[in-house]
Amino acid sequence: METALYLPVKRFLEELGFTVKGEIGGCDVVGLSAGDPPVVVIGELKLAFNLELILQAVDRAPAADEIWIAAKMSSRGKGRESDARYRNLCRRLGFGMLGVTERGQVEVLVKPPTAAPRREPKKRSRLVAEHQRRQGDPVLGGSTRAPIMTAYRQQALACASALADGPQRVRDLRALCPDAGKILLHNVYGWFARADRGIYGLTEAGHAALKRWPQPRIALGAGQPSPP
Repeated sequence: METALYLPVKRFLEELGFTVKGEIGGCDVVGLSAGDPPVVVIGELKLAFNLELILQAVDRAPAADEIWIAAKMSSRGKGRESDARYRNLCRRLGFGMLGVTERGQVEVLVKPPTAAPRREPKKRSRLVAEHQRRQGDPVLGGSTRAPIMTAYRQQALACASALADGPQRVRDLRALCPDAGKILLHNVYGWFARADRGIYGLTEAGHAALKRWPQPRIALGAGQPSPP
């Protein structure tokens, strides 16, 4: 699974000083530096170095200051990581290239240039905003078959947890979730039902969501819940 590559690559980028989270804006790995504005690093993962990995990195490049591609090293040393043409292509495109061993060690095969120019600032800004709003790092990079725990879903779950014992007023929920009004009104996941003007309750789908993603139970006004 590509997710097996995520933690070694995450540790590698953290050692370079980045705060790293997985599956943001369709990117397997997104890292931010501590500066303002932050340097944005995007990583793409595959079980083997191939053309699809290069194409994914090309698609992500306009939003990044730095791009890394990472794949599992072949057991016999005959994979693309040993192909000079593949490495040279990465250099020409300005991509870094990482090989991950069976033991989870990361080897730098190609270094990317420092801080390539950004071409799509709006896309980059969306990645930065989602990275900064998301609590913790709840999704392994490379995940494809499970719903992504976005910052929006985290806030919706906080609202659902507060409604688990009965309907509540929107204004009271804002202490837990500043965007509670919009989340309850739009009801993207079908978790909420309007009980009265300005009052919402939890649907069966909402209760099922809390069973799937258990949340800490706190009283309204007691503060922000811990990250899931």
